[in-house]
Amino acid sequence: MRSIIYLVIGIFFGIVLFKSEAASWFRIYEMFKFGSFHMYGIIGSAVTLGIVLVQLIKKYNIKSVYGEPVVIPPKARSIKRYLFGGILFGLGWALAGACPGPMFVLLGAGYLPIFIVIVSAIFGTFLYGALKDKLPH
Repeated sequence: MRSIIYLVIGIFFGIVLFKSEAASWFRIYEMFKFGSFHMYGIIGSAVTLGIVLVQLIKKYNIKSVYGEPVVIPPKARSIKRYLFGGILFGLGWALAGACPGPMFVLLGAGYLPIFIVIVSAIFGTFLYGALKDKLPH
């Protein structure tokens, strides 16, 4: 039953991403050229909402919809890992024209060349998993 709920939420999220043009390569290109506020507004709204919701979850010990406690692990305090990860993520985003969420939205919308990006992302994730113990963290 949970899988059905997650699928419905994912489809709704995909529709919102597509309709808000957050999955549009042109909007992403505008953002990286600092030519439009559109994507910064979407990202800023998401970050603000996330901060507020996490603080409310922590303050009121809110449980999940299934009654399970929501556990938020403490963050590691290493600026280098965040810089490296952010730069790598940003480069991939700029090269592909999509971050992980919109990649699947674009595939669902019929943009078949994004399949190459999805396969590459899955391979990169597998490669990280294989090399994780040998990498400096």
